[in-house]
Amino acid sequence: MERYKFIPLLGRILLGAPFVMSGLGKLGAYAATVGYIKAVGLPLPPLAFALSVMVELGGGLLLISGYRVRPLAVVMALFCLATAVFFHNNFADQNQMIHFLKNVMMAGGLLQIAYFGAGAYSLDQRQGRSGLGLTSASAT
Repeated sequence: MERYKFIPLLGRILLGAPFVMSGLGKLGAYAATVGYIKAVGLPLPPLAFALSVMVELGGGLLLISGYRVRPLAVVMALFCLATAVFFHNNFADQNQMIHFLKNVMMAGGLLQIAYFGAGAYSLDQRQGRSGLGLTSASAT
């Protein structure tokens, strides 16, 4: 398995990069994003904008670097599920259904990271925080 220890890094990049891109896109389209948040009826659209940029851009960069990924991945998974429910809930529109399912799948991948950790090539590993989410009693 030693030769495959790069796989968690690849997974984090593949999951994190779209979040970073989406966060950057939101930064470049403040009015449109706040308007969309307002249109779906969420309260405090400017605050929701700031939180979404923090989760997407900040969380995506932290995920890629492998820093504090366990709690981060849980937050990002919840964000994905909330986004699916509030923004992609028109199941009569096939495009919206695809986006809903994409968000659910991303949440699943993030929960895997929350359990298994960041992997070998990560800041968490360098700081001794990476490893299985098993207790020593259940690992024996």
